[in-house]
Amino acid sequence: MPIKRETVLTSALKQNAELPYSLRIEDFSMAMQDVYDFFQDVNERLQSKGLSRLDDMLRPAAMSGIISDMITASLARHSRVLVENRYFNGHPDLIQRGVYPNDATKSGTHGIEIKSTRKKGGAVDTHGAREQWMCVFVYQTDNKTEPAVHREPMRFTEVYLAQVVEDDFRSNARGKLGTRTATLDRDGVTKLRQSWIYLATPPKSPVKKTKKKKGKAGAEPVLL
Repeated sequence: MPIKRETVLTSALKQNAELPYSLRIEDFSMAMQDVYDFFQDVNERLQSKGLSRLDDMLRPAAMSGIISDMITASLARHSRVLVENRYFNGHPDLIQRGVYPNDATKSGTHGIEIKSTRKKGGAVDTHGAREQWMCVFVYQTDNKTEPAVHREPMRFTEVYLAQVVEDDFRSNARGKLGTRTATLDRDGVTKLRQSWIYLATPPKSPVKKTKKKKGKAGAEPVLL
């Protein structure tokens, strides 16, 4: 059975998005399509050998890491200003061309950090709270449909790009064997979500809660 080719939904792109570093909305569209095409090519080859899809082989953390790296590389190819940070594990992932020696910096301020996650809404853990441009790609995978040959390909559902500051984060408790991380707090996540550039699945409207008035029996509930 042929592997389905996923495509970017043009209607889900925010065409009037204000983007930093001379980025274009097409840069994001092409980067996502690059990832789709890669997974199709690899999965077709795996299927021809009777093997499981890459989506089913990888653990969630490993897949998110691979997708982040691929998006970083693709955006660097399509962007007119940004390049990959050549410093191993340097921050941010994409930096402005020519600003740092050899386009490498351990901790820079001119660029964009790339994250990917399966968490709806884009709240992801980071290694520290700092002022930065943060871009989060939210994706979903089908690991449940049976038989497996009928499973849908990986697809991006949300992309956010916002400039956040240190005060937008909250520190997470560290376990005995864990490393300290930080996550955007409620206001930070709100800021991120307001700066969406791709929404393939419209967000659900919040459900209004009702509260009964104290006093007379049978009083009408008041909307909060």
